[in-house]
Amino acid sequence: MTVLLDTAPPSVYASAAAVLVRNWTGSSTVPSRTLYPHQWSWDSAFIAIGLRHLSVRRAQRELESLLGAQWGDGRVPHIVFNPSVPHTAYFPSPDFWRSSAAGAASGAPAGTETSGLVQPPVHALAAWLVHRADPAASERRGFLQRVYPRLVAWHSYLTGRRDLGGAGLTANVHPWEPGMDNSPVWDGPLSRIEPVPAGSYRRADLDHGDPADRPTDLDYGRYVRLAADYRDRGYADDAHAFAVEDPGANALLIASEHALAGIAAEVGADPAPHRERAARLTGALLERLWDARDGIFRCRDVISGEPIDERGVAGLMPLLVPGLPAEVVGALHATLTGPHFRLGELPLVPSYDLKGPAFDPSRYWRGPAWFNTAWVIERGLRQYGLLGDADALRSAVVSGAVESRFAEYVDPFTGEGHGTRGFAWTAALALDLAMTTVTAVTT
Repeated sequence: MTVLLDTAPPSVYASAAAVLVRNWTGSSTVPSRTLYPHQWSWDSAFIAIGLRHLSVRRAQRELESLLGAQWGDGRVPHIVFNPSVPHTAYFPSPDFWRSSAAGAASGAPAGTETSGLVQPPVHALAAWLVHRADPAASERRGFLQRVYPRLVAWHSYLTGRRDLGGAGLTANVHPWEPGMDNSPVWDGPLSRIEPVPAGSYRRADLDHGDPADRPTDLDYGRYVRLAADYRDRGYADDAHAFAVEDPGANALLIASEHALAGIAAEVGADPAPHRERAARLTGALLERLWDARDGIFRCRDVISGEPIDERGVAGLMPLLVPGLPAEVVGALHATLTGPHFRLGELPLVPSYDLKGPAFDPSRYWRGPAWFNTAWVIERGLRQYGLLGDADALRSAVVSGAVESRFAEYVDPFTGEGHGTRGFAWTAALALDLAMTTVTAVTT
């Protein structure tokens, strides 16, 4: 369904559009001109979802640009580096990852420098929504025909080489991969990692962000250790010191697999394998990660084989998954609105348990509310007919984004912005939710 541009309040439309125009580089959108001056993987997927309301062609280019840096083994790297940006502007920079050399055996592109990690697979869902915004234009350009084989290869990598637990779910091998970098959920698995020596690298993020809002030096030292070890193994998916099955990443994979079924039907391929894979993944998600006692999905530490006893927002994101049992949906909704997350009492959803021992309302993923996770949860609530909460969350995202000047994340109690401002996915997703109240679920 095509969405009319005049359905969003003019102030929201104009201010969100201004952020997306300012952050556009000519082929893709940077999350932030200062803190994040390259192209990020799941950022581009969320950005494309909002861009479809401004320019379907630009939304298509956003995804095609990212997929153009795909590796031969199917992985979509979490950063695609802009060669015109100085290496000192961001760390780890291209000379740290050395993807074209260290990743050659895994099919890293020779002419484009990337990271070797991945991020949650929102891309097929984004491609499907971009197509649905203007099917005629999509068909004229052959958009789905071009991206479909790349998306299939991407999902095959995640469910093949990254099925480290052997039960069908994809696993993440670095805290940056689930997208929730310094979540307290990772504290236990990270405690096994010896950090690199202090002073052996320079954190460029502290040039543009308040240290009180950013991960600690100890965490960063462990991140660098894991990334360097992965690089030095040629980005081979074996012998990982950190490996987790994350319910948020797997929920987005399932939603995108359902989207791939729709894409397959449009391009003349068989949608049945995608539906079958989505069903298998859903079964594994419920069997491996669902905690019926506490009404939340848990991350699983693949190394120890045990669930991680922390409540993070990723454990609520499987509301996005179609066809969950009614008792699971009810329990998730009770957890979301209960004392640990307090949706309805608070406008947005904190990234970590409000009653958790490591909760911090301003430090990155250790408590602040993020707009992309709210978008996912709003979509899930609407899918299951929980319209009152969905409508309230939708309004909170739009108003909170504008009032915080499109902050990267906000204090869940006060709505005060933290991180960078003019953050692209905040603008894109606020725009998407502002555009209409009747087309939130179109897959």
